[in-house]
Order: sequence, then structure tokens, then C-alpha cells
Amino acid sequence: MKAHDYAGNEIIITYDLKRCIHAKKCVEGSSAAFDPNRRPWIDPDAVPAAEMAAIIHRCPTGALHYRANDRALTEKPDAANTIQTEPAGPLYVRGQIEIRKETGETVLKDVRVALCRCGASRNKPFCDNSHFAVEFDDPGKAAPTEDPLPDPGDGPLLIIPTIDGPLHAEGSLTILNADGAVIFAGNDSWLCRCGASANKPYCDGSHERVKFLSES
Repeated sequence: MKAHDYAGNEIIITYDLKRCIHAKKCVEGSSAAFDPNRRPWIDPDAVPAAEMAAIIHRCPTGALHYRANDRALTEKPDAANTIQTEPAGPLYVRGQIEIRKETGETVLKDVRVALCRCGASRNKPFCDNSHFAVEFDDPGKAAPTEDPLPDPGDGPLLIIPTIDGPLHAEGSLTILNADGAVIFAGNDSWLCRCGASANKPYCDGSHERVKFLSES
């Protein structure tokens, strides 16, 4: 499905329905600019462009982006690449992100994305809210490590959804639990996306036991 543009006087907002999971950060930011009960539901002139840009920065899935006349508003990746577990929901990734197939083909380059960790999404590796249908139940509160954490450095984060297996994250990376506490910092991690790991958010090989299929 092609993303839809909403053009205003100072800013153009792009909305990708397929990546939206109704986290409602936009509506919470401005109900005048974002009203799901109105058609069109986005009014790009409802608030100043700088305020609109700040609201869109909070969209955790990357379903919303923008192009502003003022180049100073151009969105930049977060200074640090982070992956945070959403309670009973997806992995929220922010930073300089590239998602790439094992075959080497780039799926997406973005600064914000939500990745499925329940195993049921029909839009893998992205979340599509299937965690509600399968009643995925993980609070996402892995304990912070007590060991000293290394400096993950900087640079891009590469995420490879392995075939019938976990997400392989390579590059500068900090992983946060649902409370925002750091549980990992480094340059290489394997993350569960079948929903069955007993060591979430990390993979423990359960995808083999449950016969997880990444492609159907």
C-alpha cells in the first residue's frame, strides 16, 4: 500500500497505513492536527510546522514522516540507536536503522520502526498489532544488567530478520526494557521474534521448538 501525503502550507506529512499500529502518539500530541474520526484525518496546518515535526518525531513506528519547507526541521536519527520492548507489544527501534534480508537486499532505511516480537504479524518483520489477537503476554521488563556496560560507540544499526529465526542486530546498540532501563549495550545481539523465548527479548532457540516460520 502506497503511503499517502497530506500537504500543508509549510509541511507535507506522509502516512503509511501498513506500518501504523495506532500507538496514538500523534493524537496525544495534537487532536486538532490528528483526528481519526475526521476526513481527512490529518490537518497539516493545524499547528506550526515545528510543533508538527516534534509530534511526528514521537511516532514509534515510522508510519508518519514529513517534509518541511524549513530545512532546519529535517529529522535526524537519534544520537544513540535504541531498541525498547513495549509491554505485550513490539520492539520499538530508533536511530540510524537499516533492515536487510539475509540475502543482502535492503528492506528499509529509517529512523523509527516497530518490529514484531509475538511471531504472528502478517507484515513481518514489522508489527501489525497481531499481538492483541494472539494475546501475547510479556511485560518487557527484563532486569537491568549489574555488569559494567561497554560503550556501544556510534554509527548505523543493521537488523537482519533471519529466515525462520530471530532478529540479528549488528552495530551500535542499546537495548532498553519497558521501564527504559538499559539491559544491554554493545554491537551484536540476537532478539526473539517468534514470541516463545523464555529469555525475552533475547532469542533462546525456541523458534526451532515452535517451528516458527518467517515467511508464509
